[in-house]
Amino acid sequence: MPINIEEIRNQFPVLHQEVNGKPLVYFDNAATTQKPKQVLEALQQYYEMDNSNIHRGAHTLADRATRYYENTRSAIQKFINAKEEEEIIFTKGTTESINLVASTFGRKFIGKGDEIIISTLEHHSNIVPWQMLCEEKGAILKIIPINDAGEIDLEEFEKLLSAKTKLVSLVHVSNALGTINPVKRVIELAHKFGAKVLLDGAQSTNHLEVDVQELDCDFLAFSAHKLYGPTGLGILYGKREILESMPPYQGGGEMIKEVSFEKTTYNEIPFKFEAGTPNIADVIAFSKAIKFIDDLGKKEIKKHEDDLLEYASDALKDIKGFIPVGTAKEKVSVISFNINGMHPFDVGMMLDANGIAVRTGHHCTQPLMKRLGLEGTVRASFSVYNTKSEIDQMVASIARIAKIKNK
Repeated sequence: MPINIEEIRNQFPVLHQEVNGKPLVYFDNAATTQKPKQVLEALQQYYEMDNSNIHRGAHTLADRATRYYENTRSAIQKFINAKEEEEIIFTKGTTESINLVASTFGRKFIGKGDEIIISTLEHHSNIVPWQMLCEEKGAILKIIPINDAGEIDLEEFEKLLSAKTKLVSLVHVSNALGTINPVKRVIELAHKFGAKVLLDGAQSTNHLEVDVQELDCDFLAFSAHKLYGPTGLGILYGKREILESMPPYQGGGEMIKEVSFEKTTYNEIPFKFEAGTPNIADVIAFSKAIKFIDDLGKKEIKKHEDDLLEYASDALKDIKGFIPVGTAKEKVSVISFNINGMHPFDVGMMLDANGIAVRTGHHCTQPLMKRLGLEGTVRASFSVYNTKSEIDQMVASIARIAKIKNK
């Protein structure tokens, strides 16, 4: 059934405030989503009633905390349709999840002359770890080009693949442009050459149905804070057989079975990759964010966000001086743009003066901006709690701003 937008908005306290004397319009959801009451309450509940370290205690609080923590792992398994809970590893964010794969799978299985393929659309967190690995190992980094609409060139990708390709690491949805990449086809092509595929799902898991078994990806990295959950929590999914073949990422407590000064034996997955006391409260609270999404339904969320994207795109296109950036046929609810003759930061500051929160700059995608010949863009990104009336406010503000330079 259609979502009740007012009922949803009432679950997000942060939305009900004024900024610079105007009602807040929050269109920076690609950077981080806001948190519903049930997530905030779960954080408070843990610290007030359940605070204890997990897995190692014999007392009631430790048992409760452990149970709630592992319930979240189970919820994530179902959320992305992984085969087993053990294939879900907790990290501190998408960035650490990618670095974990680079530092373990990469160091063990990628050597001199081997090749890694990424795309022009990548966030810095899916560029720099592979550059570091290539520099260390003497491997080669290859780049999938894009067209002017911000879509990857599949034909050129096929030409890049060879027996030397060991890994393809690709963003599922571009954070800067909203482009949805044809990842299923990419995975099929890469697997023909025996290459493994990592998907950066930071921007896809909140907008799209992501089924890791149906996609057949080898790794998926994403973050809780873009899914209405807390910051400082990431998830890495990996196929069991691959995770078991990888060495530990860090050494310490929990990731061991037996320690002596002569030899240490490592724990089973996922604990092999979860050294030390984890981010317990935020993991527990994330289960409430997943339930919030499941209760609404991904299909209904996507329909609402797609409606907002279509409405905003149509309303903005006739503004003189408005320059859309990223016009892929398949997109999520992100509009990246510039105003002719104005710096993105200035546009962002003027929108903020009207209570409208957007993101400006290169969005941690400097190579993409270079390909497009831009310093950066203004990015408005919509979520389930946003409304058409908020878009009307943004469009009116942009029209006034554009009029300054484009009379």
